[in-house]
Amino acid sequence: MKIHRFIFNPIQENTYVAWDDTNECIVIDAGNASAREDRALADFIEAQGLKPMLAVNTHCHFDHILGVEFLRETYGVKFAASSADLKLLKSGRASGAMFGMELGALPESIDLDLAEAEEVRFGNTTLRVIATPGHTPGCVSLLDEATNVLFTGDTLFRESIGRTDLPGGDYPTIMRSIIGEILPLGDEVTIYPGHGDKSTIGHESLYNPFVVEALNGEVNYN
Repeated sequence: MKIHRFIFNPIQENTYVAWDDTNECIVIDAGNASAREDRALADFIEAQGLKPMLAVNTHCHFDHILGVEFLRETYGVKFAASSADLKLLKSGRASGAMFGMELGALPESIDLDLAEAEEVRFGNTTLRVIATPGHTPGCVSLLDEATNVLFTGDTLFRESIGRTDLPGGDYPTIMRSIIGEILPLGDEVTIYPGHGDKSTIGHESLYNPFVVEALNGEVNYN
């Protein structure tokens, strides 16, 4: 699997295009929010000769869904996300307004419910869907076991974790997701987060202060 990262919109959100040797691709957390960003994404897809199959979201905060309708309209793809985030999906415009952003068309429905799906497929690639709530109720991470790649959304960042002070967030829940679901995948797994640079689970186990204090029993997240 090949991966290209775009950093889109004023929130500096990571949008990923993932594809394999069939040239089928998915777009993960489409945050493109302007005509210029739409064009950059479309130009890349065209230049690589890719065929978009799905818009997939790790969660439904507004900065991660800004480009979903562009993908639906341009490529006719379906939208995959967890139904546990439907409330956030429907409040996206209000959330954007709090950040002073005037938003274009936003998705109001989900085509493929990742709360029920065990995997996402495109080309010869299968991504396992792992429920990792805490940042939002419907947060999921997406694992490619063939390449040891994990898209963590806003659950786990390089040396940090997702906010839990927003509506639907919960600190004990996000820590249970990280310690119980993500760390056991193995130190060698590379994580691609929703903001910031990539990392590895091994690095986070050693240098992420939130993870280290939990592993050392310095906080109670149960």
